[in-house]
Amino acid sequence: MIPTFAVAGKLTREYLLPPTGAPLLDTPGGNLLYVVGGLAVWDASIGLIGRVNEAYPRAWLNGLEKRGFDMRGVRIHPELTDADLRSFVAYTDKNERSHSSAVSHFTRRQLTFPKSLLGYQSPDEVRKNLRDTDPLSPAALDVPKEIRDVRYIHICPFDFTSQSQMVNLFGSGPDQTVTLDPDPLYMKPRFWRDLRIVLQGVTAFLPSEEEMRSLFWGETNDLWEMARRISEHGPQIIVIKRGSLGQLLFNAEENHRYEIPAYSSRVADPTGAGDAFCGGFLAGFQKTNDPLLAVLYGNVSASLKIEGTGPFYPLDVMPGLAEARLGALQEIARQV
Repeated sequence: MIPTFAVAGKLTREYLLPPTGAPLLDTPGGNLLYVVGGLAVWDASIGLIGRVNEAYPRAWLNGLEKRGFDMRGVRIHPELTDADLRSFVAYTDKNERSHSSAVSHFTRRQLTFPKSLLGYQSPDEVRKNLRDTDPLSPAALDVPKEIRDVRYIHICPFDFTSQSQMVNLFGSGPDQTVTLDPDPLYMKPRFWRDLRIVLQGVTAFLPSEEEMRSLFWGETNDLWEMARRISEHGPQIIVIKRGSLGQLLFNAEENHRYEIPAYSSRVADPTGAGDAFCGGFLAGFQKTNDPLLAVLYGNVSASLKIEGTGPFYPLDVMPGLAEARLGALQEIARQV
């Protein structure tokens, strides 16, 4: 049986020091799970595409299967080390996210530093050449034949070479919808020419505001102009994620622009909110074929995620809450 959706991304062993509450040390994480959590709010027919090593806890994989997810695309790669799978996120006194200086963050909170995190380096400290592949990134060759015909695909942030191969695999299908969240490491002016080629196979491009400004640094400060330029190379839907400010949507096909405010909700842990948005967006687009409504679905998924910790917090909220928020958001989206 072919799932409705496929998501390609990273699975990690996450060490998280959230803004409030107890730390989560060595728990299931990675952008793949946060996207799936946001998508499964609306539809759990999802095939996961990712990599783990032989030491990755089987109980975690079994837990994903019990949730009904298709795990045929999760491959065990013996050459992956435990160090490859570690990810670290901490929040500073100013509520800013940090992926480095792990020891200092534990010291500041007067927490014992876990031995399993010794020697940790953040991805931007490790990868010097932006064309190098990350061993943790899923490869096109990892995707089983049964998943290749899925019609709705999201590609999470990972290295440029692996992302471009994944777009080539799925983006050439006439009936396939591919959404792409770029990796911030390559969103730089010198990479624009390479990115334009990959964009040809993308239906919807879903960067953050910081990533867009980085890509067009020194050229323009106008986010709408940036979105228009992206649309000239393939994607007719560009959504710029702006955190607590919500999203900007540029629908190139109809030349429509929208500002969508973030749903106002209690912020406990914003980790993975952008990923959850992407999952909700894909679900909404599959259900409605309407870019604006798809953004609203994503907005709701993100609002649920920030209220708690862990990729699947959005699935444990009160039944009917997502639908209620979706109805409320439809009243406040604004065309500009």
